[in-house]
Amino acid sequence: MKILYSNIQPLGLENGQETIEECIKRQIENADKIEIAVGYVSKASLEELDSLVDMHQISNICLNIGMYYVEGMPEGTYHTAIKCDNRWKEKNIGEVRMINTFKYHGKIYCFFKNNEVFSAVIGSANLGVLKLEANNRRQYESSILTEDAEECRELALLLERLKSPVCSANIQEIDVPIIREENTSLNSIESVEQIPQKEIELYKIHKTDISFTLPLKVPASAERHMDDGKHYTKSNLNVCYAAPRNLRKSRDWFETQLTVSKEITRMEGYPEKNTPFFVVTDDGYWFKVHTTSDGNKQFSAVGNELIMGRWIKGRLAAAGLVTPINNTGIDTERTGMITKEMLAAYGCDKLVLTKTTQRAVDEYGNELDVWFFSFEASE
Repeated sequence: MKILYSNIQPLGLENGQETIEECIKRQIENADKIEIAVGYVSKASLEELDSLVDMHQISNICLNIGMYYVEGMPEGTYHTAIKCDNRWKEKNIGEVRMINTFKYHGKIYCFFKNNEVFSAVIGSANLGVLKLEANNRRQYESSILTEDAEECRELALLLERLKSPVCSANIQEIDVPIIREENTSLNSIESVEQIPQKEIELYKIHKTDISFTLPLKVPASAERHMDDGKHYTKSNLNVCYAAPRNLRKSRDWFETQLTVSKEITRMEGYPEKNTPFFVVTDDGYWFKVHTTSDGNKQFSAVGNELIMGRWIKGRLAAAGLVTPINNTGIDTERTGMITKEMLAAYGCDKLVLTKTTQRAVDEYGNELDVWFFSFEASE
C-alpha cells in the first residue's frame, strides 16, 4: 500500500511522496484496460481522461458515475460525457455509465493488463483530480495505491457489480436530470440586464395570445461545408462564417442574422418595422430589440448586433455543445458552426416571441411594449 497526496501549500509534497494525479496517470501508462467508478466528474477531467485513453491506446474503458442521477448533472458536463461515450462506442472500446439505483460516492480506479488487474487507487479523489481547476485547486484529497493482488481483485469485482443492470445503465439509456448552466456570454454587456425569477414568472402570467414562432435555420453537421446558399452555412446563426466586412478581421463568432420569413412578418400583430420593444427572456435577460430591413425580415437587438448571438449561442456554449471561436476565418473544420445536431442535443430549435400586456419605459422616456422571448423545442 502506498499513500497518495495532494500538493497544496502549506501541506506540500515531501521527499518520496506522489500526487494522486501523477499516480493515476502512471498506472494508465502501463494499462490496456481501465475501470473507474466515482461520484462526480468535470468537463475538463472527462476531456483529460479521453485524451489519456487516446494517448496510451487503451483498449477497454468504463467510467461509472455515481451521484448525478439523483442530484442532477450540469449540462456542460453531461454533454461532454455523452461525447466521450459516443467516441468510445465508435472505437468499440467502452462506455460511460450512470448509477441509477442509489447515490454512489466512492472513488475507485482499477488498472488492468492482459485482462488482469495489477493496481487500484481508492480514496477521496473524484475524476476532477486529473485536471485541477479553480473550484478544486485548493481542495485537498488523499488516496492509496494498492498492488496487492487480492485487494485489487476485490475492488475490481465491486466495479463489475456496479456495472450490472441492477445498479447502472449506459448514460444515454436513462433520463439524467439536467441542471442548466448559466450563460455568462451576456455578463457585463451594456444594455442587457438580468432579472430575477419572480419577474420572469410575472411576465409569463401576462402573456397574450399574440405569439410568433421563429424557426432557427442551421445545417446538419454533414452539411456544414455546403456553401450553396441553401444550407444556412453563412447566414442566420452562422453568418459569422460569411465573407468579412473588413478583410483584416473575421466576423465575430457571436454575430447572428435572424431572418424571418414573409409568412410570419405579414401576420397580424407582428412587431412593426423600426419600432423598438423590450424582450424578457425565459432565462432571465432583458434587452431592447427591433425589426428592420426590407419586408421587415431582420430581427435583432438594438444597438449591438452580438447580443442575440450571445443569448442563443452562449446557451449552447454553456451547455458544452460548442466552443466559441476566436477567429472564424481559420476555423476550416467549422467546429464552431451551429448545427441541427447541437440544437437537438440542447433540446431547443426555435424561438418563440409572445406579446405581454405589460409596457416599460426606456432610457429616453419612451413607453415600449414588453414581449416574452423563449428558446424552445419543436413539438
